[in-house]
Order: sequence, then structure tokens, then C-alpha cells
Amino acid sequence: MVTEQQVARALEQVRLPASGQTLTASGRLSDIVVTGDKVMVAIAIDVTEAAAMEPVRLAAQSAISGLPGVAQVFVSLTADRPQARNTPPSTQPHVPPGRPQQAPSPKATLIQGVKHVIAIASGKGGVGKSTTACNLALALASQGLKIGILDADIYGPSLPKLFGLHGKPRVIQGRTLAPLEGFGVKVMSIGFMVEEETPMIWRGPMVMSAITQMLREVAWGELDVLVVDMPPGTGDAQLTMAQATPLAGAVIVSTPQDLALIDARRGVAMFRKTEVPILGIVENMSYFIAPDTGARYDIFGHGGARREADRLGVPFLGEVPLDMNLRERSDSGQPIVATEPDGPQSRVYQEMARLVWASLAGDGPVKSKAPPRIVFE
Repeated sequence: MVTEQQVARALEQVRLPASGQTLTASGRLSDIVVTGDKVMVAIAIDVTEAAAMEPVRLAAQSAISGLPGVAQVFVSLTADRPQARNTPPSTQPHVPPGRPQQAPSPKATLIQGVKHVIAIASGKGGVGKSTTACNLALALASQGLKIGILDADIYGPSLPKLFGLHGKPRVIQGRTLAPLEGFGVKVMSIGFMVEEETPMIWRGPMVMSAITQMLREVAWGELDVLVVDMPPGTGDAQLTMAQATPLAGAVIVSTPQDLALIDARRGVAMFRKTEVPILGIVENMSYFIAPDTGARYDIFGHGGARREADRLGVPFLGEVPLDMNLRERSDSGQPIVATEPDGPQSRVYQEMARLVWASLAGDGPVKSKAPPRIVFE
């Protein structure tokens, strides 16, 4: 198996056009990741160098591809630091007192063929965000819409299991991949490209680059909605999505208890700060109906997400019960909306999908906006 040291030595043959330095000695290699016969490399650049450094990226890709034991190569250019940090103080642009300073960011451009991109997010893990994203995508598809879903949770990709999909994406041309398809929905996940038990020990630039590539170098075709299953929290991945992707809105998933709602508030605040419309809040694991007695138990409390939605002035999309059938079907790759469309849990997701699509189409309480740049105060 190829090693990181072998990759680094191969990259000594690649030189930068301006300085003549080797890529290895230049200090620009922010990451080398080797997973079996796959190699992933990130090259740090300034945003203004993208065009000039593209030949370097191609040369690096060619050098790594020539190593024995390498089957796939993923080389990306990453600009994780604003150019202004390296600008002498005398040339810094003047910012009037009291006005927030804007960090340079990639322009949010449309994804060809995709009408709307929505993020399914949560302030913390373990609240059922991926299950919600999967079933919401299927519920949208059941309305006759063309739907795709992207697993942007790099550290914990769940969509391959939820959709019961296996195998690797097919390369169509160059670096463009064909998404897999499950139950009529186009699916892309980093989980298709690494072994299930392989840890993704990646730093921020690699994560952001991978998300951007899966968004823009996948043959999505014509889609009404691309659903993005976000990683939990309010970090690099979410900011990258807001910067580089024209998000039509975000759905926040929470459970009823106060600890989860505190984190949900952070998620709402982050998307509001980046001026991404909040399409609504979902209360997952809202209650439990005992299958033997029919008695209802509010295990995590009840109604907290609805009250939070009212307090924040955002739509409340619905309550999803804690249900063994839902859990079993999710674990077996038979999502409930696809395999039991007339069941009570499926009807909850279908109503959510109706409300979300109404907002995207301009008939609901939320109107989509053009994506702005992120403002740091």
C-alpha cells in the first residue's frame, strides 16, 4: 500500500511556476490522506492564485497517479485564509468606524440544473438529522419533484446506510461523478468512497474542499431540490455552504429537551447571521407510543421545539415520534417514507415536505433570498 512518505516524495517532482520551489518544500501541502488505494491531497493557495495553480494541481495528480498501488487520486486547491492577512497594513482597505468588515469569500454560484438547495441542520449530533433529511427528501420526491441528496456530514456519513446503497460512484468524465440512486432520489456521500469503519481524520480545509467538490463535480442533472444533510454544529462546513452555495433555506432538527434546544438556537442564529432563510424547525423524538398498551410517554419532554419556533418567529414543521418501526427501517436501509408511505410517520414527513416546498415555491411563510456574503463582526 502506498504511504504518505511516498506521496510526499512524488510531489517533490512538482515545482511552483513562480518560485521554482518543489511542492513538498513550499509548505503548501496542508494535508496528505491515504486510505487504501485512494490518495487525497490539499494544496493551500490564495484565492487569487486559483487559475495559476491549476497546472500545479494537475501535475500533482499525475505524479501521484504514477505511484504503484494508487487507484484513485483526489487533489484539491484550498483557500482557507483571507488574502487580507498577508496584505501590508498600508494597503488594507479603509473600513469606516462601526461598519462590519467582510472577509473575502468565493462567490456563491448556482449549481447547474439545480433549482433549490436546502440544508438540513442541527446544533448537535444524535437528534435524528440524517433520518429526517433522508425521509424529507423521499417525501419531496413523492410529490413528483426531482430530488437529490448530498451527505455533507464528512465525519459521520449516514446516507449510504439509510438508503441501503453500496458501491462507488462512476466517473463520467474527468473528475465528474455520477450519483447513486435510491428509491428515485439521487444520492452522493463521502461514505461511498471510503470504507465504513475508516475514520475521516481531516482538517477544515480538506472538509470544505470535499463538500465543494461533491456539490459541483457531481452530475446531478435537473433537480427541483438538492437536500444537503449537514454535519452537526456551526463550523467550517456550514459556513462553506453559506458562502459558496446559494442556499434557499435551512431546516433545523431538534429534540424537545432544553439541552438540544440551546444548540438549535445556535443553528438558527448562524443561518440568520448569514441571511439564509429558516424554512422551519422539526421536533424529532417528540413522544413515544407504547406498542403493547398504546400509552403515550414524553420521554424527552414535549413541545419544546414548537415553543422555540414560536419564540423565534419561524415555521414549525411537525413532530416526529420516537418509533421502533422507523428506527428498524432506517437501520435496514428501507426508509419509512419509501417502504410504508401510508403509515403515520410517513404522513408527518409528507406534511413537512408540503410546507417546505410551499416556501420554496413562494406560497409558504418563508421566501427564499439570494445568498449574501458572510459578515464577521
